[in-house]
Amino acid sequence: MRRYELMLVLRPDAPDDRTQAVIDRTTRQIVAAGGQIVKVAPWGRRRLAYPIARQREGSYQIVVFEAPAEAIAELERSLLITEEVLRHLVTRVERPVRAARRDGAAAADDESEESLDGALPPVEASDDEDEIDTTEDTIDESESEAAPAAID
Repeated sequence: MRRYELMLVLRPDAPDDRTQAVIDRTTRQIVAAGGQIVKVAPWGRRRLAYPIARQREGSYQIVVFEAPAEAIAELERSLLITEEVLRHLVTRVERPVRAARRDGAAAADDESEESLDGALPPVEASDDEDEIDTTEDTIDESESEAAPAAID
């Protein structure tokens, strides 16, 4: 099973019980398809960047869940026909990959690095990279082809 994040933008004029019913129906559908809910987070009412169905605001909800890939198509189909949903977006959450350790370090090192889950290994600088090449041609401001500043 993969981890997904569902963002719902619901109608702001929908009553709270209808909004909660949409969330409950969505989470029940995910669980029925063999998934499990990780987190449900209401973001509240926010102003939209552009009107959607003549609405200037939307009630945002985030649902993080794990489910098989087959469940996503059915979930999106049901969200498309739900009147209270203005927009929805399901994205797959990429889990960070732990870097393989070259040296056989002790388990104590692994425990201290668990807080850095997915951190990249340190980059080793070579002698060539220590010197900065300052002989490159620099562009003089008078040589640039930028448009002159606008005058108010």
